[in-house]
Amino acid sequence: MAGVLDGKVALVTGAGKNIGRAIALQLAKDGATVVVNGRSDLAAIQAVVAEINALGGQALAQQADVSDEAAVARMMAAIESSLGGVDIAVLNAGLRRQTPFLQMELAEWKEILSVALDGAFILSRAVAPQMIRRGGGAIVGLSGISTHVGTPNRVHVSASKSGLEGLMRALAVELAPHGIRCNSVSPGSIDTQRGASAGAMPATLAERGIPLQRKGSVKEIAGVVRMLVGPEGGYVTGQTIHVNGGAFLT
Repeated sequence: MAGVLDGKVALVTGAGKNIGRAIALQLAKDGATVVVNGRSDLAAIQAVVAEINALGGQALAQQADVSDEAAVARMMAAIESSLGGVDIAVLNAGLRRQTPFLQMELAEWKEILSVALDGAFILSRAVAPQMIRRGGGAIVGLSGISTHVGTPNRVHVSASKSGLEGLMRALAVELAPHGIRCNSVSPGSIDTQRGASAGAMPATLAERGIPLQRKGSVKEIAGVVRMLVGPEGGYVTGQTIHVNGGAFLT
């Protein structure tokens, strides 16, 4: 594995399966050393590391809850000690759950936002100093179509992803003088294995007309992320890139 990301270190959160795994594999394919992060399933992230290493790439497993500031600090210290720091950060960690708004407890609201939004803040603040020392970098947050089209029973998820996009826009301006680019990728209906807590595909998404008449693949999302963090995306910052087959048009 060698390519335009040779010499770069990429951290991908929520990388044990689905979109996160595909992104980790794609970045490794293009030469980056990839830190594969997950919160609870150590076996899953170790399997992704083994997959990358078997293909001739370089990868490291780091288990940490991105909503835990101390855990993130320990992870970043370990990465800096072993790899010198991070050039690319992909903020993919998140929780999906379906609960009617009028039945939603504040504790659940806070739990969902703690990962996708608080975790993005904590991790961005942790990686930025390393990127500055290394001469710049790229941060990409994974959002979603539901925050743009409105999806019942997922107000907490939609709010967290909307906040994530706002965070990336603000950081794009504030970190630009340091050569750090910040963008969001908003997938539409993607062919993934949904966890039990995520429930079935919301009807508003499953039944919504998709002009391309198919679900997207995780590789298609990974390809867009790869473009944004590579030299081809050198003049792209502060943007939300929609990858949804035409289901939502901007």
